[in-house]
Amino acid sequence: MRRAAPRLLGLLLLLPMPAAAARESPALHASYAIYAAGFRVARVQVVLGVEPRSYQLQVAYHTVGLVGFFHHGHQRNSVVGTWDADQPEPRRYEGAGVWGGDVNMTLIDYLHGQPLVQRLIPRQAEEREPVPMALRQNSVDSLSALALLIRRVEDTNRCEASVHTFDGYRASEITTRTVGERVLAPTGRSIFSGKALRCDFLSQELAGFRRRDNTPYDRRPLHGSAWLARVIPGAPPVPVRMDFETLWFGDATMYLTQLGQAPPTEVAAH
Repeated sequence: MRRAAPRLLGLLLLLPMPAAAARESPALHASYAIYAAGFRVARVQVVLGVEPRSYQLQVAYHTVGLVGFFHHGHQRNSVVGTWDADQPEPRRYEGAGVWGGDVNMTLIDYLHGQPLVQRLIPRQAEEREPVPMALRQNSVDSLSALALLIRRVEDTNRCEASVHTFDGYRASEITTRTVGERVLAPTGRSIFSGKALRCDFLSQELAGFRRRDNTPYDRRPLHGSAWLARVIPGAPPVPVRMDFETLWFGDATMYLTQLGQAPPTEVAAH
């Protein structure tokens, strides 16, 4: 799960954006449940605030059930940023978590659009290959990519995008394409059913591979599909379901379980 979770969120957070709206939107609080092989394996909470000139996002997730018993871990990532025309400019990205008893911490500041890694635990050299400077430059974090996605879908009702991300350890390219509007059937796993825009995506890790991951299988791109819909009238569209591949437990699906403009009643316990 430690390897799968960051890439999982990279997939969640990948679409592009619309022209800034003239109004300010209150922060949305969303909860999700992730299932694999019929079992709930993780829980995710997202706080999303996208304003005409700035944005801030926070994503917290942790394993549950049998996966949580054997691979216990939790992570909390956040970003604050501004907009340059129709592009996100992150100012500070932070991450902290514990996976299998190992602590990880990340702090990235941005200067003129370039990421400056201020803190990285464990160090890159301890477990991963270095990321060339050329792949770090002009990149954004995955949460900024999520802000970009939501604004693009809201503005154009399309998903086409190509985003380069860097999280301190790895550089990736995420591309998306519009499939079209689809109807999601009701399910007891989600609060949402009805029409949603389907966006297919591909996430390709470019650099920062674990030193022990040397096979084509380890380095293959991951595919998936995300469905976005405007659940709350007047609020931006949000991901309501996502199918994706993982390197740990195969295919998985993430379902929206709560959404509102106040914190969810079920807090993501660590």
